[in-house]
Amino acid sequence: MRLSVIIVNYNVRHFIEQCLCAVQKALGENGEIIVVDNASSDQSLEYLVPRFPRVRFIANPTNDGFAKACNMGWKASIGDYALFLNPDTIVPEDCFTKCLAFMDGHPDAGALGVKMLDGSGHFLRESKRSFPSPVTSFYKLVGLSALFPRSAVFSKYHLGALDENKNHVVDVLAGAFMLVRRDVLEKTGGFDEIFFMYGEDVDLSYRIQEAGYKNYYFAETDIIHFKGESTRKGSMNYVRMFYKAMSVFVKKHYGGSRAGIFNVFIQLAIWIRAGLTATAQFIRRIGLPLIDASMIFLSFWIVKNTWNQYVRTDTVYQNKLLLIAFPVYTVCYLVAAYYAGLYDRWYRKSGLIRSTLAATIILLAGYALLPEHLRFSRAIILFGALLAFILITLQRWIFTKMEVLNQMEEADEYASTMIAGNTEEYESVMKIMRSSGQQQRVLGRVAVDEKDETATGQWKNIDQLSATLPFRELICCEGQLSFSEIIRFTAAGPHRFNIKIHADGSDSVVGSHSKDSSGETLTNEAGFRIADPYYRRQKRLIDVLISLSGLVLFPVPLLLVKNPLRFWSHCFEVLIARKTWVGYAGNKSQLPSLKPGVLGSNGVPLPVKIQLPAESLNRIDYRYARDYEPVADLRLIRKSFRRLGGV
Repeated sequence: MRLSVIIVNYNVRHFIEQCLCAVQKALGENGEIIVVDNASSDQSLEYLVPRFPRVRFIANPTNDGFAKACNMGWKASIGDYALFLNPDTIVPEDCFTKCLAFMDGHPDAGALGVKMLDGSGHFLRESKRSFPSPVTSFYKLVGLSALFPRSAVFSKYHLGALDENKNHVVDVLAGAFMLVRRDVLEKTGGFDEIFFMYGEDVDLSYRIQEAGYKNYYFAETDIIHFKGESTRKGSMNYVRMFYKAMSVFVKKHYGGSRAGIFNVFIQLAIWIRAGLTATAQFIRRIGLPLIDASMIFLSFWIVKNTWNQYVRTDTVYQNKLLLIAFPVYTVCYLVAAYYAGLYDRWYRKSGLIRSTLAATIILLAGYALLPEHLRFSRAIILFGALLAFILITLQRWIFTKMEVLNQMEEADEYASTMIAGNTEEYESVMKIMRSSGQQQRVLGRVAVDEKDETATGQWKNIDQLSATLPFRELICCEGQLSFSEIIRFTAAGPHRFNIKIHADGSDSVVGSHSKDSSGETLTNEAGFRIADPYYRRQKRLIDVLISLSGLVLFPVPLLLVKNPLRFWSHCFEVLIARKTWVGYAGNKSQLPSLKPGVLGSNGVPLPVKIQLPAESLNRIDYRYARDYEPVADLRLIRKSFRRLGGV
């Protein structure tokens, strides 16, 4: 047998579904596929095994790391070559044929890697790398290699000076696609299992060269790798794991003063990166509202003083009034900003506009109810809001440029979608879109066959179509289109739209906007509204309002609730976010997480004393999570109000 493809899976069943569809097309009958599942918790094996009878699955009871799983795979294989392939990749139909032909023609080649692209078609720099050194690792960790990607000095780690469109002998190949001769694996012993994540591909590449072979970067075939290494580059966990892996590598292969110098540089880079990461995380999680509050307060203060000095010079505002009013204005703006989504993971300018308008309208409405002697000029509120909007917009622009925040394009929030394929493929994707509640996004179909005149547009004119029809997303159906055509089209960007892929016979759609964003999936398993930040905020608002009402109107529970003391205890627990008024009634392991509920989604107080059928409860929870509406919580709370203190 010529080729054994080894894929390690961990909780990415829909990505590996698309990957396996592509690998089977590329492999044909002259090879085998082995999937090692590293104790996934997303029911990967139950999902994948019936769909891929040709694939051999190995269920690893524990997650002992990528290196160990790869070794399990190649030791169970029989091919002349072993390909270690990431599950979040898509390969073209001619990929393996080209790679094996190159290896056969280069007997000095011990291993081969290919040109990898992210989900938007941009080249992934980790496709070719050099061995780590004190200086190159320092440049990478502090970000100089990213600032100067073509520099032979600063970007030596990624060999930025080498043309990615030409074949090269390189030091290090990426573990995402690493084709190795079996006799080389047997001679080197495969991956060193001391590496859990990161560094194992560097170590094996080093030992392949020590054994007298060369590592080749092969640019004559492209693959898509949806999640590049930089998806985690901002996290302290990435920095810590990368440093640990590099330290292990240095101690193993470098000795004496070189190892010492290496560790000094790495430690310095770690401290710099840790400081930058900690600052960015503080801003994202805690500091952003505080910074916004300072800017809002400052804006009102500046406008008030300017107005007082140049417009209404005869008006005197009491200091006590200012010290009360401005903080109230600031809090009002922050609350509006929170519920407008300004502090979600992705920054959207529309959230800032919504929050500014909402808070300004609320303040002006409240202003009209104030006695005359307590009123400011309306102009102070309007111009203060305008200045705050300008300052916060500038601040967000700076933070997005520094990659402290990630910005989502406004059109992407409700992205309109076109589907490229024939009518059967279109219906297959529409079934997935309906299940995930996104069918309203679909504008139409792009025909692949030039003779098909029933579609909205033609594949050959897709870029011209995007200029006249405002769609932001294209789902490419593999079937009439080959994987090779889809990859070539992706690589030919940039396009005005994002690209996703749906393999023939699969039940999912996958894609990724860039190497800086983790992959996205659409599946026949319905999307859950309860996971949407907007609905989670509404649910939390209901929790807080019900709890505050129960505490403020304390005589009411004495008369209407069976166990008022327990009810008030629930109010406090919900206020501090230890509980929610309505939670899941049954097993919640496969649903978006919620705090423990006072009531189940069936309206019964928890914990229930009478055991109900688990299947029925799971169906109720599933519908509750999928179709969540804030009014559903209010309805359940109203119906079960007397039992909110328990039964």
